[in-house]
Amino acid sequence: MTKPIYILNGPNLNLLGLRQPEIYGSETLDDVAEACAALAEDLGLVIRFHQSNHEGALIDWIHEARGQGAGIIINPAAFTHTSVAILDALNAFEGPVLEVHISNVHKREAFRHHSYVSLRAEGVIAGFGTEGYLLALRRIKTLVAA
Repeated sequence: MTKPIYILNGPNLNLLGLRQPEIYGSETLDDVAEACAALAEDLGLVIRFHQSNHEGALIDWIHEARGQGAGIIINPAAFTHTSVAILDALNAFEGPVLEVHISNVHKREAFRHHSYVSLRAEGVIAGFGTEGYLLALRRIKTLVAA
């Protein structure tokens, strides 16, 4: 496969491993990126792994993926519940989109139960810790091959 899978991470995920480890675990985002890169290689996939605390940067990467990417795996973090702009950008992307959350958002505060991104995503993986990214990579391989 020549087109990469974009793995996009929203606000505060740069603090993974430091911020609320009782919810998000002790792995860092660098650990997640390394695990994703290793699995992607095994699956014959190429990835582009990004994180930003800025909504516009995430939208720019989604737009970039329109021409260059085969699929998007996104953990929009807090933008999940607030960003119609990210939803609109994802709606302009023609490949598969998977939404990932490290925690089980449905066991948390009520405002976390709504996701704009879910309106576009082919699937949502929540509550599996950082392993959710690896599950998403396995699934997106199937989706882009179809």
